[in-house]
Amino acid sequence: MTGRLPTVCILAGGRGTRLGARVADRPKPLLEVAGEPFLFHQLRLVAEHGARHAVLCVGYLGELIEACVGAQRYGITIDYSYDSPELGGTLGAIRRALPFLGERFLVLYGDTYLRLDYGQAVRFWERSGMTGLMCVLRNEGRWDTSNVLYGDGRVLAYNKRSPTADMCWIDYGLGGLCADAVTRGESDLAALYQELAARGDLCGYEVTERFYEIGTPDALVETEAFLRGEAIASRIAGA
Repeated sequence: MTGRLPTVCILAGGRGTRLGARVADRPKPLLEVAGEPFLFHQLRLVAEHGARHAVLCVGYLGELIEACVGAQRYGITIDYSYDSPELGGTLGAIRRALPFLGERFLVLYGDTYLRLDYGQAVRFWERSGMTGLMCVLRNEGRWDTSNVLYGDGRVLAYNKRSPTADMCWIDYGLGGLCADAVTRGESDLAALYQELAARGDLCGYEVTERFYEIGTPDALVETEAFLRGEAIASRIAGA
């Protein structure tokens, strides 16, 4: 039986500028992908892995997201945390959502579809005793720029802005944090992950399935094709 996940914090406040006119009148998480808003695919996936509570950190056209998704979807109770007018960055968004999140929570970008055993990742993190979690994929420059040095269940180094040549892994897009790590003054989630890695406090959980995302037009086309294939396979299987 699938165990219950910690609260899932979904960062869904970005403007999606690389998608151009597609996001002129709708936020990126509501773009239609394989017949429904992308966020529905994402919520259904985490529900299947035991998510029962999610917090959507919203900004650009966030009221449309709340109106579309509602207070519950796929058995997940959903709270909303709106960006401040000053726009405090990804970590600022998480900080504003802390009243909803609890002592330990997962962090997921709102434009990614990630196939992994979420519960196993959480258990691995809990056993590590570390403050943060980063799921990592051995990338070798295939899907995007590699930005992680990883070994023995630990992120040894992480640098999103200036990765080094020895970094063969990539931040997969699912992380986890203890609430007390978020109370510091950084505004960028990547900066916090980098700090945690530098002090040996960032658990690394290895995944093997590639990620899908909708951040660019090409990626959107690829994800659309994948999710349509998944839907067809599900119907054939009678799910």
